[in-house]
Amino acid sequence: MKSGGSLSIWFFIGLSMFVNGGLILGTGLFEFVHPPEHPVVLSQLHANIWWGGFLFLFGAFYCFHFAPGPRPANKN
Repeated sequence: MKSGGSLSIWFFIGLSMFVNGGLILGTGLFEFVHPPEHPVVLSQLHANIWWGGFLFLFGAFYCFHFAPGPRPANKN
């Protein structure tokens, strides 16, 4: 393991959003295919699909943008 390197906290936040968004999205898609016997109020809006998808994409962006590795040098 290299010493002296650092990881951005935003990478881990993006990873958390990516994983949680994937779980919420997966649950929403499962409930879309297999509706529950007693649905909750406003279940026809499928909020877990929308918010799960948003978190999944936003987390993927953060993971890509703040991924550890060499950074390009500034051209000043």
